[in-house]
Amino acid sequence: MPVHYQLAVRPGAEHVALITLDRPEAKNACDLEHFHQLAQAWKRFDGDDDAWVAIFTGVGRSYMSGADLKTYVPEITALAKELKAGTATSVKGYALSDGTDAVLRGSKIYKPIIAAINGPCVAGGMEMLGGVDIRVASEHATFGVLEPARGLFAGGGTTVRLPRQIPFAQAMEFLLCADIIDAQRAFQMGLLNAVVGEDELLDKAFEYAARIVKNAPLAIKATKRSVLEGLKMDLREAYRNEGAISREVFATEDAKEGPRAFAEKRPPRWTGR
Repeated sequence: MPVHYQLAVRPGAEHVALITLDRPEAKNACDLEHFHQLAQAWKRFDGDDDAWVAIFTGVGRSYMSGADLKTYVPEITALAKELKAGTATSVKGYALSDGTDAVLRGSKIYKPIIAAINGPCVAGGMEMLGGVDIRVASEHATFGVLEPARGLFAGGGTTVRLPRQIPFAQAMEFLLCADIIDAQRAFQMGLLNAVVGEDELLDKAFEYAARIVKNAPLAIKATKRSVLEGLKMDLREAYRNEGAISREVFATEDAKEGPRAFAEKRPPRWTGR
């Protein structure tokens, strides 16, 4: 499979899903099939009650370098024409939304996601990074919003999310200069949680995952939901939303289920939808 989904790949990480993009021959640039498979992997993670946290990485020294323009542009253009000609929302299982779903644009996945960045994180890789909660990079990882240098527009969420996640001036340096930025500089700019040696990368990502899964999954899921929804609101509305989420958590099918799920470290019934 172009995208690997593995649950509990390490002892003590029974509730951690490892999602790996596997297209080294194209430096993990995605064609239509890879975008589709990645979108499906996120959907699978969201619906997997045994997976409380996901780690995303790429094979070898490749993380994700966005779309493989030589193949993806003709494929997506042909797909758009086929969809326009009829009433279907997909053709041969592919949908126009696969590309944006793959990079977590507008994502409503309220389970934590960790990035283990082991190579170039550019274009779609940067778009996806905006939808990730914890970011760990190896020393040789690089970052960049390179679309302006190629006469393109980064329309997968980066222009919206990046200025909300790191200081404005740093975000605009990323967006306007279209430079390749090394891992240490990206860490200094506030884009990353940690920079480690190549051999330590997955260990560090799983360490963050272990720190998360030791907590009650319902509390974690509700917390992330409040954060993501609150970012779209003014302060007063965000406080009201936080209160509504709190009431919703405690008004589950069984009135006792909510408090117990917070206290006990087990999969909750509440879906947060």
